[in-house]
Amino acid sequence: MSVPLVPILDVPAELAPLRADLDAAIARVLDSGQLILGPEVEAFEREAAEYLGARHAVGLNSGTDALVIALRALGLGPGDEVITSPFSFFATSEAIQLVGAVPVFVDLAEGAFTLDPDAVAAALTPRTAALLPVHLYGDAAPLAALLALAERHGLRVIEDAAQAFGARYPTRCIGCRCDGGQSGALAGRRLGTIGDVGAVSFYPTKNLGALGDAGMLVTDDADVAAFARRLRNHGSERRYEHETLGYNSRLGAIQAAALRVKLPHLDAWTRERRRLAARYDDALADLRDLTLPAASDAHVYHQYTLRIANGRRTEVAAGLAERGIATSVHYPNTLERYGGRVHGDLTRAHAAAASVLSLPLYPRLGEARQDLVIDALREVLGG
Repeated sequence: MSVPLVPILDVPAELAPLRADLDAAIARVLDSGQLILGPEVEAFEREAAEYLGARHAVGLNSGTDALVIALRALGLGPGDEVITSPFSFFATSEAIQLVGAVPVFVDLAEGAFTLDPDAVAAALTPRTAALLPVHLYGDAAPLAALLALAERHGLRVIEDAAQAFGARYPTRCIGCRCDGGQSGALAGRRLGTIGDVGAVSFYPTKNLGALGDAGMLVTDDADVAAFARRLRNHGSERRYEHETLGYNSRLGAIQAAALRVKLPHLDAWTRERRRLAARYDDALADLRDLTLPAASDAHVYHQYTLRIANGRRTEVAAGLAERGIATSVHYPNTLERYGGRVHGDLTRAHAAAASVLSLPLYPRLGEARQDLVIDALREVLGG
């Protein structure tokens, strides 16, 4: 199979300028002999917490475990319902079911890839214990409205910020959607730090990616953080003393060291993602059968995801592939097929699953390769 002219992601290009620093960080870990947890992980936890503006950050071995441990640490389990998005990666609903709770799926907001607060309100029952909004593609879910609901009904809020590390809650929306002007004190706060707990992924494809699996739980609650630290280590604080059933979810020191190298570059990478996203917006705005992603002043563009109208997604993806342009579908299915309960209909979520297509977007893409994507897409769509 031929290598595309423009891949959907170019990890080697991202790592190349950092190679000397990464090699030195890895060597530092190898020389220390401390390969799991230890000083390197503790340093990254401090640096990440400071960057996010959170009191506590707990390094874990994946974003999926961050969700599971967040739910456990908040006391959620059998008999509880957790309202969440049907349009997300499988781990969102998987984590809820792994702790024995029931995911309740409601539809997306009009013109958005995130939860509709009105649909969430309509789905509340006496069994509802928590809300789990997803900051999909690096854009913020409508937390102001969801937090207001949670406060009125005594619910916990877990942010799935797997794709949104470093993103802030918007001060204003640009284009199609907002949360009714309720942002207020939330504006500018980092996603993942606003609810009770935030779950983060550092999978290598993420905006801040490790060299393998890695994740983090973020919270301002010292008790939640302490319980999460026990859960990640088989429910133990002291060797061979286990207070509860836990997990083997300890963050590796090499991953932490690599993330420490990358973290200082993240804001510059985000600025470049936004600049390239704006170039796509300008170049593609006139094309038919195409809806661009809604812009905001907070989006970090983990993905630049279009909607392709009139059932043309397969045709467009194939046409781009013929021209050497890689694309991806995030995501082709909605999550109710894997269990849980649906409240209302999921018309908008199903429409999204049938129409979304992500284009290449990453800091090392460059204008020359981006122009190849733009020209190819205009040709395929007849623009």
